[in-house]
Amino acid sequence: MVRVERGRAGAHLTLETPRALPRLALGESIAVDGACLTVTAKQARRFRVDVSPETLRRTTLGRLTKGARVNIERALRVGDRLGGHVVLGHVDGVGTLEKIAPDGDWVLYRFRAPRALVPYLVEKGSIAVDGVSLTVFACRKGAFTVALIPHTLAKTTLGTRRPGDGVNLEGDVLLKHVAAMVRKRRSGGGRA
Repeated sequence: MVRVERGRAGAHLTLETPRALPRLALGESIAVDGACLTVTAKQARRFRVDVSPETLRRTTLGRLTKGARVNIERALRVGDRLGGHVVLGHVDGVGTLEKIAPDGDWVLYRFRAPRALVPYLVEKGSIAVDGVSLTVFACRKGAFTVALIPHTLAKTTLGTRRPGDGVNLEGDVLLKHVAAMVRKRRSGGGRA
C-alpha cells in the first residue's frame, strides 16, 4: 500500500506492487484484500482504485493506513486454470481472527463469521479470507477453522494477522445461489 486518500464519502487507494503487473489495464477489475475494485490509474508498479462508501462500510478497506500490506489478485481470464474455488470479490462481511494454533508444519486459524455468513459455513466447503481461497475443515457456533500451509503464510497477509484482526470474508458463491433457489422454491416464488 502506498497512499490512502479520503474523499467526502469514499476513498482512493494507490497501491504499489513488488514487480510490474503485465498488461494491467485501466478499467480492469482487481481484488484488494478480497474486494473487487476497478483500476482507475496506473504506472509501472503502482495503480489506483476508487473505493465507494458502501465498500468502506462493508469491508476492512476503510481501516487501511499508509504502508499497510494487502493481498492483490487479478481477475481470472477465460481459458486460465481454475484452482481453489470461484471467488467474485463480493465480500459478504467482516469476520474476526479468534485464535492461531500451530499444528505440525501447518498453522490453524479460527475465525468468527458475521451472522449472515454462518449458514454458508460448511465443513470441507470453501471460503475466501481477505481474498485467499481456503477450505473450511471445522465449523461450529459461528466460527470456522482453516489450516494454512507455510507457503500461504509467507505469500499472503494472513501470516501477519493476529487474534482480534478483522478480515474480509466471502462465502462460496455456488452455495449461496443454491440456498437462494431453495428459499425461493420453499416460499412459492420458484414456480414457473
